[in-house]
Amino acid sequence: MKTKDILVIGSSNTDMVVKAKRIPSPGMTVMGGLFFMNPGGKGANQAVAASRLGGRVSFLGKIGNDIFGEQALEALKNDGINTDPVCIDDQNPSGVALITVDENGENSIVVSPGANSTLSKRDIDLGIQKLDDFGIILLQLEIPLETVLYVVELAVKTNKRVVFNPAPATKIPNTLWKGIHTVTPNETEAEILTGVRICNFDDAYQAAKRLKGYGVKVVIITMGKAGAFVLSDGFRGNITSPDVTAIDTTAAGDTFNGALAVAFSEGKSLQEAVGFACKAASVSVTRTGAQSSIPYRHEI
Repeated sequence: MKTKDILVIGSSNTDMVVKAKRIPSPGMTVMGGLFFMNPGGKGANQAVAASRLGGRVSFLGKIGNDIFGEQALEALKNDGINTDPVCIDDQNPSGVALITVDENGENSIVVSPGANSTLSKRDIDLGIQKLDDFGIILLQLEIPLETVLYVVELAVKTNKRVVFNPAPATKIPNTLWKGIHTVTPNETEAEILTGVRICNFDDAYQAAKRLKGYGVKVVIITMGKAGAFVLSDGFRGNITSPDVTAIDTTAAGDTFNGALAVAFSEGKSLQEAVGFACKAASVSVTRTGAQSSIPYRHEI
């Protein structure tokens, strides 16, 4: 089976990370430790993950005409990603994310989207014109929702497979769901989308049923160290994740989604694809940072 090219459409940010003993509550100041900057953004992270794990990847996003944008573009190219579709915004800065990571590896993130928030339908049309072919589209929600809806409409018309990571979660129009092949929320995002609080796999099944009822073909709810719950017409059950000690969970979900897209592009079965993605994510949480934590294929 011919491997399908992957088009990642989404955000590119520069992550500014501070390590601290705890994540501050509102009104609280805590003393931090290590500080570093890393290329990030859900779209760029997922593109890097897909490329490092063996996919043929193009990235379509929008960056500012500034040093952060230049560095982000260079990092993507260094990972073998086709950046021809990337758009430059001369009016707005590149996106940045402020991240606090506690001693247990949990994180708190505030994103200033900058140029990401101006990625338009016209940008999508211009970017896609620069591509020869692709079979899988990987999408998130750090770009305008109307742009996401437009991409899904195009995917339906051109018979592309959409893998949709609904993060950060928000209210989504019903018209979007029927064009989605695979949706990949974590427990918190699934609760926002369905109203079902997820504490175990039984809860995940109830939430997955609701999401599938919206018209999605495959639902994968990621559940951290517990792995993932999967629901499709042909399979229902949980896929376990390797037992590791988490240091930083910043790009675990992005690694999972990039790995999943690669596995789908290679024609792997649903269970094989989710298992591969769980392994990749488990490696990423043992390292610090966003793109710096994403593993390569030989490490899985």
